[in-house]
Amino acid sequence: MSSNPPTANEIAVPFEMNAEPANRRPSRLPADWNISSRPRTGISRLIPRSMRMPSVKYQRGDKVMGRWPGSSLYYEVKVQGFDITSQLYTVIYKDGTELELKEPDIKNFSGFQTRSRSRSRSRSPGRRRSRSRSPGRTTRRSSSRTAAVAAAAVTESLLSSNKDTKLEDRLGALQQTMAAENNSNNKHEENDMANKVNEKAEAEMEAESERNQGRYNLRRRKDDGGAKAAAIVAEQQEKEVIKEAAPPAATLATPLDFGGKIGAYLWLLFLPSWVLFLVFQVNLEDPSLLNFPPPLPPLEAFWDVKALGFVILWILFQALLYVLPVGKLSEGMPLRSGERLKYRTNGFFAIMVSAVAVAVAVHQGVDLTYIHSHFLQLAVASFMISVLLSVYLYARSRYAAPEQLAQGGNSGNVVYDFFKGHELNPRIKDFDLKFFCEMRPGLIGWCLINFALALAEMKLHHLDAPSYSMILVNVFQLLYVVDGLWNEEAILTTMDLMHDGFGFMLAFGDLVWVPFTYTLQAYYLVSHPNSLSLPVVGAIVTLKLLGFYIFRKSNSEKNAFRRDPSDPQLSHLKTIPTATGKSLLVSGWWGVVRHPNYLGDLMMALAWSLPCGFSHLLPWYYMIYFIILLVHRDSRDMRDCRRKYGSAWDEYCRTVRYRIIPRVY
Repeated sequence: MSSNPPTANEIAVPFEMNAEPANRRPSRLPADWNISSRPRTGISRLIPRSMRMPSVKYQRGDKVMGRWPGSSLYYEVKVQGFDITSQLYTVIYKDGTELELKEPDIKNFSGFQTRSRSRSRSRSPGRRRSRSRSPGRTTRRSSSRTAAVAAAAVTESLLSSNKDTKLEDRLGALQQTMAAENNSNNKHEENDMANKVNEKAEAEMEAESERNQGRYNLRRRKDDGGAKAAAIVAEQQEKEVIKEAAPPAATLATPLDFGGKIGAYLWLLFLPSWVLFLVFQVNLEDPSLLNFPPPLPPLEAFWDVKALGFVILWILFQALLYVLPVGKLSEGMPLRSGERLKYRTNGFFAIMVSAVAVAVAVHQGVDLTYIHSHFLQLAVASFMISVLLSVYLYARSRYAAPEQLAQGGNSGNVVYDFFKGHELNPRIKDFDLKFFCEMRPGLIGWCLINFALALAEMKLHHLDAPSYSMILVNVFQLLYVVDGLWNEEAILTTMDLMHDGFGFMLAFGDLVWVPFTYTLQAYYLVSHPNSLSLPVVGAIVTLKLLGFYIFRKSNSEKNAFRRDPSDPQLSHLKTIPTATGKSLLVSGWWGVVRHPNYLGDLMMALAWSLPCGFSHLLPWYYMIYFIILLVHRDSRDMRDCRRKYGSAWDEYCRTVRYRIIPRVY
């Protein structure tokens, strides 16, 4: 859970020590056509690759040796299946980790064992000494050819294991030494030099293999000082292999969320309808569910040009504050390409300036109760803007590079990708559209609407000050938003920013769902006041503060660990290492439940609803919705993390038994 309102989908645990792997750019030629250097005759030249039946070398259930990405190490794996489109094999390692490998990275047991024995004989110290140091030993093969073959073998082995430029430089120096020595007339000296170079090259290979073994070893490291050292080494080597280990974005098979392709159609219809239902229902004199369905107003009541202009002006004002060179320029998490985007994190500055602007407007006589009387029209205008923005986002994503697409919104189905978000980080130059909408117009607009509803309550009931219930709702939700904007940098590590594409789901959630459903408690209190005694006020405040402490403390631990797991200040935290070289945090609040930030969020949601009393179910909508949302998020976490981390995730679940509420769930 991030510090922003729960419209976004994020995975709270596990916390990854390394960045997401990079992405290789595919060929510029269309992937659907088979372009070969060998001339073809007849109609076969015009048959697209997708229509030909590819040969599948390994079948489901075969046990083979699979190369661990980014290293030269092979482990026993079991073939789970073959994707014809991506030409990748899905394999599972002994610890349960699933990965997708290309055919060259998979070898049969027989061929692998033969090469292993051959390699072990060549590395035998005794044999190397006998061949290189025997003065009477001769060979029929010329030393230059022997050296060339050795150099070629060493070059191929070293470059395939790692693209490290320092190794290439050292290898080049060895080859130059060999070429210079080959000019000697003494064949014994040539042969001796070639074998010496072979030994040096093999030593380089062994050292490189040991480094990779330490980093990609599937065995768990002990929880001692060596684990910390390994974490530091892994972080330092992250940039060296991040591009080597990354599969293309299009080849990653990501399960479809929210009911898949059919669910996308239903959500596109349900979400706007549900917002309208809430607005109609809360306007009733008796908003009981027994009065369902609420009467529909005339069509002209849905539209107001002034309301559209107000929404556009508000968004432009927030965009202006966003682009001002004020505040910290933060660096996001590494993308699949290895790039780190820059973000202007000045949200707290934006809400402070907005508060001053609203105060000046009220002082100048601007009647903000217009927001209460035109709530429906403002919601419809925001919905129209979110739809237009979503259409623009999908249209521009059709021209985005493959590595810029979101894995979850790259299904190939237009409606699903439009709903989920096709492009990961759409930007207009340095203006990040997703980051802006996530934290600015809707979130700060939520506070503006709450303030306007407090003024409407005073005006309607002729009060000199808002009621205790209205004050609690306003202050609690304002604290939530201000805290999120103060810690705005934390959102850069959430699932919304790192994995989810920007499409209708997030655009509608940011611009419509947050400002026009999260304000439901304040809207309800305008027409249905609820008096509170001072002891009840104190109890609700205590609940809110406790929930806020758990929420903020757990999020701080999570974000600090994600950004720098080797930080000495985090040395006391306990972790469970995984086969992928990343770790799961099982200390602090994350050792109590798997989602302590969700627990804090639920406690704060309860504090928001209690001031509205128990006369109607409607003001408890947020609490009910939030429970459903968090249970859904938890199920996504369990599915994705078990597939990604295998047996390490099972151990994590045994260590931290409860998901959200200790001893309950």
